[in-house]
Amino acid sequence: MAEKERLQKVIAHAGVASRRKAEQMILDGKVKVNGEIVTELGTKVGRNDDVEVEGVPIDKEEPVYFMLYKPRGVISSVSDDKGRKVVTDFLPEVKERIFPIGRLDYDTSGLILLTNDGDFANMLMHPSHEVNKVYIAKTKGIPTPEQLKQLKKGITVDGEYLKAVHAKINSTDSRKNTAIVQVILHEGKNRQVRRMFDTLGFPVDKLKRERYGTLDLKGLNAGDYRPLKPFEVKQLRQLAEENVE
Repeated sequence: MAEKERLQKVIAHAGVASRRKAEQMILDGKVKVNGEIVTELGTKVGRNDDVEVEGVPIDKEEPVYFMLYKPRGVISSVSDDKGRKVVTDFLPEVKERIFPIGRLDYDTSGLILLTNDGDFANMLMHPSHEVNKVYIAKTKGIPTPEQLKQLKKGITVDGEYLKAVHAKINSTDSRKNTAIVQVILHEGKNRQVRRMFDTLGFPVDKLKRERYGTLDLKGLNAGDYRPLKPFEVKQLRQLAEENVE
């Protein structure tokens, strides 16, 4: 953090809370700077200032942004009580305390973002951010165009409304009775693609997230990662900000 930044932004970057929640914490007198309670939202802090939230010091790390090609059989978390592999295991050289933005299911592969910037993560996960997430599903059975339209209209599964932005068949194998289907989501509800296809009667055999906003997996194999370029971070911010009310 080269220059001074607003206190709520520093708290959000540290992953403690969203910027809005950080503002409320400041107003509620839960934040100290250099041992003094601060309730002024315009307060700016630099690298040498000590910031505490509810008595706990925060590390003012430089924000970092990574993209990982998550393999199947990996948990989208920073730890697992059952000892299974987690996404951060694939970035052992990264010293910052990064965490995944959203999640990909254990048996789903593909593009997942990791950062230590809580503000950025909260922005991308905002319910109305409308950042396209493109999935490729291999289904058992071949859905009809009418059935795929149902996904775009939205279906209720176990009391939860699930909807795709777009769905189209890329290819079919009539001998094996399978289809490769592209599905675009704005949301990322738990096991959303699998649950939608299960409801239609086409279980998903394999699922991969190929794109996230402007990003794709080009040049990466499963288990590979790379830092995002500054312009890629900027593009994602712009995509999210355009759509958040």
